[in-house]
Amino acid sequence: MWVLLAVLVGANAEPNPPVWPQSVQVFGPEDATSTIEAAVNAAYALNGGQPDHGQFSSHRFVFMFKPGSYNVEVPVGYYTQVLGLGTLPTEVIFTSSKGVYSQESNFAVNPGALCTFWRSAENFQTDATYSWNTNENQGMLWAASQAAALRRLVVSNDLDLYQFRKGDEVAGFSSGGFLGNSVIRGKVSSGSQQQYLARNSQVDSWKDGVWNEVFVGTINAPASHCGMDQESGAKPFVTVDAAPLMAEKPFISIEPTGKYNLNIPRVQQNYRGWNYDAVDTVGFEQVYVADASKDTAQSINAKLATGLHVVLSPGIYDLTEPIRVSSNQVLLGLGLATLRAKSAQSAVQVEGCGARLAGLLVAAGTAVASPLVHWEKSTGADCTSTNPGVMSDMYIRVGGPVAESSVQAEVMLQVDADSVVIDNSWLWRADHVESGQLVQWQNPCQVGAIINGNDVVAYGFKVEHSLTDQVQWNGQRGKVFMFQAEMPYEVTQATFGDKGYAGYRVSSLVTSHDAHGVGIYHYFRDAAVTVQSAIIAPTALEPNFVSPLSVFLNGKGTVLHILNDKGQASSVDPKAPTSAVPKWYCSQRAAMPSNGTCKMGDSVLCPGSSVFCQGNACCPDGSTCPSATPNYRCARGKLMDCLQPSLSLVV
Repeated sequence: MWVLLAVLVGANAEPNPPVWPQSVQVFGPEDATSTIEAAVNAAYALNGGQPDHGQFSSHRFVFMFKPGSYNVEVPVGYYTQVLGLGTLPTEVIFTSSKGVYSQESNFAVNPGALCTFWRSAENFQTDATYSWNTNENQGMLWAASQAAALRRLVVSNDLDLYQFRKGDEVAGFSSGGFLGNSVIRGKVSSGSQQQYLARNSQVDSWKDGVWNEVFVGTINAPASHCGMDQESGAKPFVTVDAAPLMAEKPFISIEPTGKYNLNIPRVQQNYRGWNYDAVDTVGFEQVYVADASKDTAQSINAKLATGLHVVLSPGIYDLTEPIRVSSNQVLLGLGLATLRAKSAQSAVQVEGCGARLAGLLVAAGTAVASPLVHWEKSTGADCTSTNPGVMSDMYIRVGGPVAESSVQAEVMLQVDADSVVIDNSWLWRADHVESGQLVQWQNPCQVGAIINGNDVVAYGFKVEHSLTDQVQWNGQRGKVFMFQAEMPYEVTQATFGDKGYAGYRVSSLVTSHDAHGVGIYHYFRDAAVTVQSAIIAPTALEPNFVSPLSVFLNGKGTVLHILNDKGQASSVDPKAPTSAVPKWYCSQRAAMPSNGTCKMGDSVLCPGSSVFCQGNACCPDGSTCPSATPNYRCARGKLMDCLQPSLSLVV
């Protein structure tokens, strides 16, 4: 599958080990602690620390660690990536008290971690023992929001996804994180995370969260519950037993000889738990390492045209034409490598099946580039679930660093191909700039994402502030697990509400679509805007939306319904005018069917409680969900079996 042009030998082969540019720093266990910490602290001084700075920095960093143990502390700021170079995460171990960590970028109560973006930590083990908060946890801190992925980690102790400070009742406003293919041996506390996606991982336990915590294929995830239950204290969790289609993000490893490999994880279907073994390995003889200080779109495309994979070293690449990726090729960015469109063309075009885009920040330029990332319909063999295209940690931005810039785009992402996986993405029409100044019309983007392909699957899909619909989904059999959108701030009733725009729109022609945890937020800052529906979809598909919600954040507006004409309005609470007001649509899950029967995987009540479960999941008392498959069992069996209610129940 991954053989492109196998005759890459002799003069045609790339050097291995590669010649890394200065933006890449590689450490070994023989390096002095002082040397490593001096490098990471210098990066943090540019792109992190207090007061908050670096959010729109032009500096990019990646720190890569060879197998071994490191008694170093590594604070992670903006546009910084920390990578282990082992074939397994347990081959690179951080043994210091704090290890690798991300503090909230602003210690003020507001914004706290709300703008703690653009960073990642991947492929290592941390034995951190530090007590960051007052919750008795000890371990790793990752108080971050969008575009801040955690992948291929083994956390020996606890993991806190927020940072609490005395007097901070909202615990830092963390918003929008991602955990994938990881093992957390201790407790996970998500605290103030407004929404979060944990996919294909294992935790000891998980607690807290605000509006929309979604778990897919995660062992020991909490049971599903639609909405908050003040009486029982149940949190709004959505738990799905397995990921229907996934291929993990490509990663780099090093051999004892010093040679580097690009590891391309294989496709997994109905995937539960974590997997560190199923990978195909390509030597860096078949990988071109690009350097932002000298490479152009033309030079990168020339390498891709020969069949090479491409790794983009940290930096900002100004593109006068699109980077063109073909079937089964990898385009992997390090250190939030940034592709900036400098013409009216796309920044990235993909044609063919099985390509992998990963670790990229795509930024709009001053010309209208539509779409900024375009996954084109294949003209060759049909793309299927056996060889899907995958976007991992794919971020797109329209706006910044200054309000006066004329950046713009019609569409950020368009997917015309079938069988594409979107795994942790954030499409952001920037609502503020480097100075903190709020944006008003200066950086227009009309639509965040248009999905025309069939069988597209999205995990942790986030789209914000486009001036019309945030997402338009036209393809059949789409599946979405945790979606977050925020409508634009500066629009009016005439330009937005009267036009019938929505946060999530499924075409009236679509007959099959499933969505778990779709959250639409609104802060109409400048005008009183009334929106009819947060989510618009064919009526027949309404039962396929699990725990959808709408949240009034602030401002002057109202969203009348959550899903079509269903669900309560989200608007200001006169008794608490400074508080957010979330509303969930749960009536499709409100009770067991009157005849006591259900279909496999239906959302139903756990017996004797107000907590909902769905399919292969466990109830809080350890019993098995009534709609689970017959061979699935939790600590206790089913207390109620709505698949076959006449059968005796086994406890």
